[in-house]
Amino acid sequence: MTRTTVHELTRHPATPLQPVRTWRAILCAFCASLIGIGLARFAYTPLLPAIVDAHWFAPSAAAYLGAANLAGYLAGALLGRPMAARLSQGITLRAMMVLATVACLACIYPLGFVWFFVWRAASGLAGGALMVLAAPAVLPHVPASRRGVAGGIIFMGIGVGIVVSGTLVPLLLQQGLRQAWLGLGGLSLVLTAIAWRGWPNDAMAGATAVSHNHSPSLGALRALYVEYALNAAGWVPHMIFLVDFIAHGLGKGVQIGSEYWVLFGIGATAGPIVAGYLADRAGFAAALRLAFLLEAGAVAIPALGLGQAWLIVSSLVVGSFVTGTVPLMLGRIGELLPHHPAQQKAAWGTATVFFALCQAAAAYGLSFAFIKSGGNYTLLFAIGTGAMIVALAIDLVAATRSRNLEA
Repeated sequence: MTRTTVHELTRHPATPLQPVRTWRAILCAFCASLIGIGLARFAYTPLLPAIVDAHWFAPSAAAYLGAANLAGYLAGALLGRPMAARLSQGITLRAMMVLATVACLACIYPLGFVWFFVWRAASGLAGGALMVLAAPAVLPHVPASRRGVAGGIIFMGIGVGIVVSGTLVPLLLQQGLRQAWLGLGGLSLVLTAIAWRGWPNDAMAGATAVSHNHSPSLGALRALYVEYALNAAGWVPHMIFLVDFIAHGLGKGVQIGSEYWVLFGIGATAGPIVAGYLADRAGFAAALRLAFLLEAGAVAIPALGLGQAWLIVSSLVVGSFVTGTVPLMLGRIGELLPHHPAQQKAAWGTATVFFALCQAAAAYGLSFAFIKSGGNYTLLFAIGTGAMIVALAIDLVAATRSRNLEA
């Protein structure tokens, strides 16, 4: 993208918080990502084979229930900012954490497919809204020199939720499936209580910019949205089917499958920090391309039947970039819109919607393909690999076009 001189920005920056309140706000956003994504979405993966084994639902219905969460996530990504504008940021964040908690508790009762579908979709709606709102509510109040660390901590909540679900769910399942849902709901309730009073006041936020004479390349942004969407599709085989693949596809059982899910969560916990370290040294654009390449290889591993060691690598690498790609995308948007703070927020919202839309479509599509193929796991991971390769190709083409425009 051609860099041109811009008029001086007129900004009204967010009021900085006291150090203790800053870290309290970061903790709130951490809890929000842990509940909304780490538990409300990813805890379903180790529960999936247990739900099937307990005959609550047939395998096909259970897979579609996993996809219902992703459809709800799309709705949350679309409605999050309008809800916050109407109700206030703090009220919306608290309401979504409560909704995610109630959704977990409602799943204690297997009252039929429609009941479960509604509550799995509701948990997804809460997660989508929290993803759009939580980090932007906190990061403007963090000193610029610490925003990288703060963002890493916030998105580590997703990975911590995966680790917690992978370790806690098998223990709870020893007591019963209902007890597992009750335990997850109780944990969400505790985290909601911790975060209840620590969110920054709406009136303290705000940033405006005026008098620009340069607009960023819409083509580069649109390419980025498509790449993020394709990434979302590429992760679906691991996010929904990894534990089931190991437990049933490989015949290892739920316990072993959950252990791989813990590895996935460990990767997701470290991912934001590793990605930030890489971006600091190579730049966000180069870091994204390397991420796409590594993800393509890691998603392909289960389809290749390379054995236990490679499955461990696959779980760790894909888990790392499920969370690590988030700060890379945010950083890349910042590179493309360096003098447009308001547009950065709008672009992040748009990117999240693209992500949610493609992930929901992929979840339903892959669930359909899984059923029609007679339970062919290899097909799922092959499709995921293809999505990652296409994302990398689009990024390279967009970069070439950008260089040609600069020349």
